[in-house]
Amino acid sequence: MTSKEKALAVAAGIADKKGVDIQILDLGELCSFTDFFVIATGTSARHVQTLADAALEVSAKLGERVLGVEGEGAARWVLVDLGDVIVHLFLAEAREFFGLERLWGDAEALELPRVAGALR
Repeated sequence: MTSKEKALAVAAGIADKKGVDIQILDLGELCSFTDFFVIATGTSARHVQTLADAALEVSAKLGERVLGVEGEGAARWVLVDLGDVIVHLFLAEAREFFGLERLWGDAEALELPRVAGALR
């Protein structure tokens, strides 16, 4: 499975759990530590945790190794590190504050398939 396929699969799993404003940034040419960011917003700390659980479930089904998970306690920003794909799940105010899309503004955003209402 390619990194792009993994990112799309994780995004679809997050969409299934009603993740908001899901984006995939292609960082392959911009950095050496990962190929893609999957970024999404949850509506509450519990929802952010549910989205993180969805990302972990998809990874397990794909047979992918999870390198780490950070931020589960407060669930304002949960990071799931899959190596070539890093998943960032935020509460809205945390997403705005950290502004990963602005920080990585040179990254190409992947077109997401319209398989769920949560995808934009």
